[in-house]
Amino acid sequence: MEMTLQLTIDCTDVRRLVVFWSEALGYVAEPPPGGHATWREYWAAAGVPEEELPVGAGDTPESIVDPTGRGPRVWFQQVPERKACKNRLHLDLKVGGGRDVPLAIRTRRVTTTVERLVEAGAGVLRTADEPDMGHYAVVLQDPEGNEFCVV
Repeated sequence: MEMTLQLTIDCTDVRRLVVFWSEALGYVAEPPPGGHATWREYWAAAGVPEEELPVGAGDTPESIVDPTGRGPRVWFQQVPERKACKNRLHLDLKVGGGRDVPLAIRTRRVTTTVERLVEAGAGVLRTADEPDMGHYAVVLQDPEGNEFCVV
């Protein structure tokens, strides 16, 4: 049996995180299957009871996919509560190229990506600038406060 991986992110504003994480990961909104106009229409056709769907659920895309088909699907699950504490799991966006790439080049790649993501709605929490260890990374948070790193 084949296994696939889906990453699920709880959020209150699905549309905002779909837009942000599509930009951050280079992903695209996943279209509803079977020619349905919306995911809500698809779920109704599949027999999901209306009372199980929050207001607005499925009216706009709630998941994003890697257009190359290599990365995992990311689903943004609408929940009523806001994020309350630090993530127990986070994403590392590895854009630097690894330790074989000179630190100055890695730092420039990270900085460029951070600037783009801040423009898209991320907030910078802290920078790990440790040249003696050959390390540079920035910890950010998405528009709903979920932490992630750009390395």
